[in-house]
Amino acid sequence: MAESVLRDKAKNFAKEIVLLCRQIKATHKEAVLTNQLLRSGTSIGATYTRRNTHKVQRILSLNLRLP
Repeated sequence: MAESVLRDKAKNFAKEIVLLCRQIKATHKEAVLTNQLLRSGTSIGATYTRRNTHKVQRILSLNLRLP
């Protein structure tokens, strides 16, 4: 249950960051800071995915070691 809540919050946060960056680029024509905000704001999704992938790989490797 907590995993899906975290996933949903991370996804919603990333969506809000993307929308904010689009709005800033459209109104203020700022590219450098907006691109950095976009990279750092959406990296939470990559971190979450990497963490879950590592967890699955670990579980699979433990299952392979069992007799």
